[in-house]
Amino acid sequence: MSTKQISVVPSFIAGEWRTPQSEGGTEVRDANTGELLAAVTNDKLDVAAAVDYGRGTGHQELAKLSLHERALKLKELALYLNERRKDLYEISFKTGATKIDSMVDIDGGIGVLFTFSSKGRRELPNSNVILDGPTEPLSKDGSFIGTHIYTAMSGVVVQVNAFNFPVWGMLEKFAPAFIAGVPTIVKPATPTGYLTEAAVRMMLESGILPEGSLQLLSGSARDLMDHLDYRDMFAFTGSAATASKLKSHPNVIDGGVRFAAETDSLNAAILGPDAEEGTAEFEAFVKVVVTEMTSKAGQKCTAIRRNIVPSHLVEPVIAAIGQRIEQRVVIGDPRVEGVTMGALASLEQLADVRAAVQDMIDAGGELAYGRLDAPAVRVAPERDAVAESGAFMSPVVLRWADARNPLVHSREAFGPVSSVIGYDNLDEAVQLAAMGAGSLVATVCSNDADTVRSLALGIAAHHGRVHILNRETARSTTGHGSPVPHLVHGGPGRAGGGEELGGIRSVKHHMQRTAVQGSPNMLTALSGVWHAGAEQRLAGSEKFGGQEQYAHPFRKSLAELQVGDGFASDLRVVDLEEISEFAKKTGDTFYAHTDAKAAEANPFFPGIVAHGYLLVSWAAGLFVEPAPGPVLANYGLESLRFITPVAAGDSIRVTLTAKKITPRVTDEYGEVAWDAILHNQNDEIVATYDVLTLVEKENLTYANFEG
Repeated sequence: MSTKQISVVPSFIAGEWRTPQSEGGTEVRDANTGELLAAVTNDKLDVAAAVDYGRGTGHQELAKLSLHERALKLKELALYLNERRKDLYEISFKTGATKIDSMVDIDGGIGVLFTFSSKGRRELPNSNVILDGPTEPLSKDGSFIGTHIYTAMSGVVVQVNAFNFPVWGMLEKFAPAFIAGVPTIVKPATPTGYLTEAAVRMMLESGILPEGSLQLLSGSARDLMDHLDYRDMFAFTGSAATASKLKSHPNVIDGGVRFAAETDSLNAAILGPDAEEGTAEFEAFVKVVVTEMTSKAGQKCTAIRRNIVPSHLVEPVIAAIGQRIEQRVVIGDPRVEGVTMGALASLEQLADVRAAVQDMIDAGGELAYGRLDAPAVRVAPERDAVAESGAFMSPVVLRWADARNPLVHSREAFGPVSSVIGYDNLDEAVQLAAMGAGSLVATVCSNDADTVRSLALGIAAHHGRVHILNRETARSTTGHGSPVPHLVHGGPGRAGGGEELGGIRSVKHHMQRTAVQGSPNMLTALSGVWHAGAEQRLAGSEKFGGQEQYAHPFRKSLAELQVGDGFASDLRVVDLEEISEFAKKTGDTFYAHTDAKAAEANPFFPGIVAHGYLLVSWAAGLFVEPAPGPVLANYGLESLRFITPVAAGDSIRVTLTAKKITPRVTDEYGEVAWDAILHNQNDEIVATYDVLTLVEKENLTYANFEG
C-alpha cells in the first residue's frame, strides 16, 4: 500500500521538526482495528546533527540552571502534561491499551516527573556539584584532603525505548537525565512511536524545557552508536539480542560509551508452601498473576512468565487462574465500554507471540488454558469489540511436566502468556527461579517469615527487585510488575545488567564521579560545602578564634551568609547539680548520670558524666542569638556523635560554622547546615554534629523588630 497520502511521524532535531518527504516507510496501524494511521520513515535520520546540538546548545542551556531549578521544571512539566493527558489517552487507545493500561503508561510517566522533582529538590544541593561521601584526610596537618564529587556528563544520553510503554518508558529515562543536566535524544519503537511523538510535542510546546534538552528521532537510526563517544550514554530497553549487538559496537568496547540495558526477563512468582487453597495468599497470588498476564495484554518486561508453585498446587493454581480470567477479563477494543484487555501492539507482535507459544508446546509445554487462534470474547452480544484485523489474543497458561525444561526458563512469549511449574521444596524453588538467568523482578507470596526469608534471600542475587506478597500487603501493594521511581528498575544477566530509576541513584547514573584532592580552602571553593580546615569568619570569643569585626551568623540572611561564617563560644562549666536536675526533670536516670560508683566501674566513664543531650542543649545556649530572624527555625540534627565523656567540673565550648547553604527555589527561605563541634577545656573533641536551620533569603520579616 502506498504511504503517499498518510502522515509520516516527524522527528525533532536541532531545534526544528523534520518530516521526511520521500514515499514509503514502515506502516503503523491501529492495533485494534487495523486502520492505517501513519508511516515511519526508513530514510536515514541526521543523528550527527542531533548529537552535536545536544552536546552544544543543550548542555549550555541546561548548565544555566541548578539541580533544584531543573527539578522544579519537571514539576511544571508534569502539571502541564497532566492537564493534557486525555488527549494522550485517545492516542493510547490505538496502541491496544485499555484505560487502565494508559493510566499506568501516561499517568505513571507523569508521576515519575513529580517524584523526581520532589526528590531532586529535597535530596540534592541547589548547585551543580554533588558531594559523594566523607572527606578523607591525606596529610597529618589537614592541609591536604580528598573527596569525591559528581558533575554532569559532558555528552548526551540516547534513550532507545520499547513499544510497550511509549510514554512512561520515555519519561522515566528523561527525568533523571534532565535533573543531572544531560540532554536527551529519544528514539521510540516504531509500532507506538506516534504516541511518544505526541507526548514530546506537548513537552516542547510547553516552553518549559531549555533549548536542546530534548530531541526526538522517529524512524531509522541504525547509525546511532556511530556518533557517540566516552562523553555519552546509551540507555536501551528492548530485546537481549539487540542489546548484545549494541554492546559489541566498537564505540562501546573501545570508545567508552556508557551502555545501560533493560532487556528480556523471564520473571517468576513463587507461591509458598503455606499458601494453600483458601488462604489470603493463594487468592492474592492468583490475582497478581492474572493482572500481569492481561495488563498491557501481557506486553510488559516485568510480567510474570513463570509461576513456581508447590507441586500439589499446580492444578489448583491453573484452575483458579482460568476461573479468574473467565470472570474478570473481557477482550476487545479498549474504546468499547467494559473491555479490560486490549490488543497486542501489532499483528507482527501477535504472530511472534503465537510462534513463541507454539515453540514452547512443541518442546513439552501443554496448553492448560486459552487458545492460539482468534479470541471469541465479546463485550456484548450486539457489539463485537474484536475486529478481525485487530491483534487480539486470548490469555494462555502452559503447564510443564518437567519443571526444568530449558525452554520454560529461556523462551519468552511477550504477550498474555504464563507458565505454571511445580517444586517439591524451597531449595528447588530457588533453583528454578535462578534458571531464568537473571530477571527484573520476582514475587514471593507467603505469610510464613522463614519461608519468605529463605526464598527472598535465595533469589535476590538473580533479581533486580523482590516483591513480597502476603495478606498484609495484598491491598496496598503497587504490584509485581509496576516499577516505582523510588526503587531500582533493572536486573542482572538476561535482564540486561543495567539500572534505571532508584531515586537519586539514577540522577548520578548520568554524572561523572571524580576524586578531587587539594587544600580545604580549594575543595570548599570547588564544592560549595565548607571543609574542616578551610577559612572561617568566626564571631564570638577571641580566645577561641572569634573576632569582633564579624557579625553573629544568625543575624545574616542567605543573601549575606557565606560558607565559613560562624561563631566560637566561651567555655561553660559543667555542674553536678545541673546533671542531677536534668536527670530528674527528664527521667533519664541512667546510672552513668546518677550513680558515681556504678559509673566509675564502667570503662568508658570517669565517674558521673553529663547526658549527651544535655551537652547538645547547652551548646545551643552557647551559640544561639536570641533576637527574631533571619533564622526562622531549627529543624533537626544530623550525624550526631558523642566522643569524649564530660564529667562534673569539666567545661565545654562550641564552634559553629556554616557548612552548606541551600536556597529553596520556590520559597522565601532556604536551609543551612552548620558544622558544630564541642570541645572540652583540654581542647578534646566532645561531640560533632550538623545543626539544620531554615533561614530567610532576605532579612525582611524582622528587619524592623525592636523587641
